[in-house]
Amino acid sequence: MAAIALPENLDLKAAVPLKTALLERRGAPIEIEADRVRRFGGLCLQVLLAARKAWDHDGQPFSIKGPSEAFVETTRLFGAEKALLSAEFQGAES
Repeated sequence: MAAIALPENLDLKAAVPLKTALLERRGAPIEIEADRVRRFGGLCLQVLLAARKAWDHDGQPFSIKGPSEAFVETTRLFGAEKALLSAEFQGAES
């Protein structure tokens, strides 16, 4: 299984490298390590949502491992928790 460790800042500058890293791993199961994320912008969220959809379309596993509180909270604020997070993290309290 391929893995991508997300950086602390998922800001505008992180979007293109994230997209590139995901495209390089398309077609295989992937695990996104989100434990270090402290800042999570909308563009990177869009990249991850598009990746989730692509992996689902390909029939490949896509998982978010150990998301930080900031990652979970931002995902919830954008209303994307059901699309991106496992049930284990959807109801997490901040």
